[in-house]
Amino acid sequence: MTLPEGCPVALPPPRRPRRWRHIVLGGLACIAFGVAATVAQSQVVIYRCTDAKGALTIQNNVPCPKGSRQNRRVMETPPAAESPFVPMAAPPTVAEPAPPPPPPPPPAAPARPSLTDELGPSTVADADRLPPPVLYECRTYDDDRYLSENGNPAPRCATLATTALGGYGESGSGAACEMKTDSCQRVADGALCEAWRRRLREAESSLRFGASQGPGPGAGGI
Repeated sequence: MTLPEGCPVALPPPRRPRRWRHIVLGGLACIAFGVAATVAQSQVVIYRCTDAKGALTIQNNVPCPKGSRQNRRVMETPPAAESPFVPMAAPPTVAEPAPPPPPPPPPAAPARPSLTDELGPSTVADADRLPPPVLYECRTYDDDRYLSENGNPAPRCATLATTALGGYGESGSGAACEMKTDSCQRVADGALCEAWRRRLREAESSLRFGASQGPGPGAGGI
């Protein structure tokens, strides 16, 4: 049937899909279940059961059996206390041992005293001093000079050059020497002090360097 133009028409309201209704109801049910579970976990129900013989039984969250007198009591459980946060202690620092001190240097060798240092300055007055001992100045056969306290030194053997029968110096031709005696003269009294200073210097050099410093007999002509 066709309605004339300009006539109002009442249309039925649009229907919401049932699918949305199921989703909303399911979400509300989940929320209610979670709240109930939380409340149930925070509560404890105590049942006091008395049977026909008068025996008393206490049960947690379990109703009394049939035929028993039941006394129900709900108790709130205190929330679990959170464990306090304890910061972890830092490990103790171990001090490293100090390095050992370096070994001390070896002691320096003592300086070798000289003969003049051992004598030291004289404390005797000039008028009380005795004259120095007698000293001789000797000359060898090859014109070397040395000081000695002995005016008659022993003769020494002076090596001679040897030749073979052919007139040439060959090995195995033998050896020969000539006995020579050093000539010595006494040092004058006015020169004795200076001569003895020279004698001490020559003896000190012989001790320090370990070699004979003079042409005289023995070490340093002593």
